[in-house]
Amino acid sequence: MTTDEEAAEQSPVEPDSGESLLDEVTALRSAQAELNERFLRLAADFENYKKRAVKDQAGRVEAAVEQVICEVLEVYDNLERAERADDDALRTGLAQIRKLFGAVLERRGVTPIACLNEQFNPALHEAVAVVPSETAEGTVIDEVARGYCMNGRVIRYAKVAVSQNKE
Repeated sequence: MTTDEEAAEQSPVEPDSGESLLDEVTALRSAQAELNERFLRLAADFENYKKRAVKDQAGRVEAAVEQVICEVLEVYDNLERAERADDDALRTGLAQIRKLFGAVLERRGVTPIACLNEQFNPALHEAVAVVPSETAEGTVIDEVARGYCMNGRVIRYAKVAVSQNKE
């Protein structure tokens, strides 16, 4: 067999049929466009997946850091309590440690939540006691444990005592 005969046997299109050749080209172009569209969708899906994976990883890291900060805040609270001790040298040393520790927390974006004499806000405060008082109802009158925000988000709510009318 010659090369022309082999090509004629392999090609499903008859050599003198121009219309069927045009149909085949149209079908191939349609298939190519469909495959190209699938490829573009897959590429877009993959880009979205990469972005989502980066965001999820950042969220996990932030959650881990918040957990560590919450544990460190317990130590910070105890240093504050020890400052109230009667021994002046002990208080001075602890005050210096607390200031240094506070500076570290501040550099990491941790800020205390102000609450004394503020209106109770459940987005920032956790009421652990309600105390009859002369102050306006719903005012924070005592801070049992300070609350903290990290990068604008509450990581530990302030535990507070809230005023209630004496009635």
